[in-house]
Amino acid sequence: MSEERFDVRREIAAEPSEIFALLCSPAGHVAIDSSGMLQSAEGADVTAVGDEFVVHMDRESLNDFPMGKYDVTVIITAFEPNARIEWTISGTIQPPIEHLYGYRLEPSETGTLVTSYYDWSRIAQPYREAGIFPIIPESGLRATLGILARTVENK
Repeated sequence: MSEERFDVRREIAAEPSEIFALLCSPAGHVAIDSSGMLQSAEGADVTAVGDEFVVHMDRESLNDFPMGKYDVTVIITAFEPNARIEWTISGTIQPPIEHLYGYRLEPSETGTLVTSYYDWSRIAQPYREAGIFPIIPESGLRATLGILARTVENK
């Protein structure tokens, strides 16, 4: 792990395919978000690199920048069925920031070892100089994994 990336892991008592299906669903992202920023989503489940969906956001949930409500487009950058999904976003701030979010899924005795990551190592210098990264703290990734576990284990 670098200073520009968080990786957090958790064992979840569900099959990789069940977890992956939730992660491919725009509504699934909203359902497990611990930040409170993701309000709702529109679009079809993703099936490949390059697929996109829209998420309606509310930055007031973080209370860090007065951006209010806005939309972002989630763009899938890596897609390995039942093993890995990764995305970046494009939205209000242009050019795109190019930070990455993703999950790696590994079968385990419990069900699945899930790794959630957030990588802001590729952001452009103006964003780096703004001093606002990471936007989501490591604890936010851990909390989202907790909500993910609760969601798939209590079906």
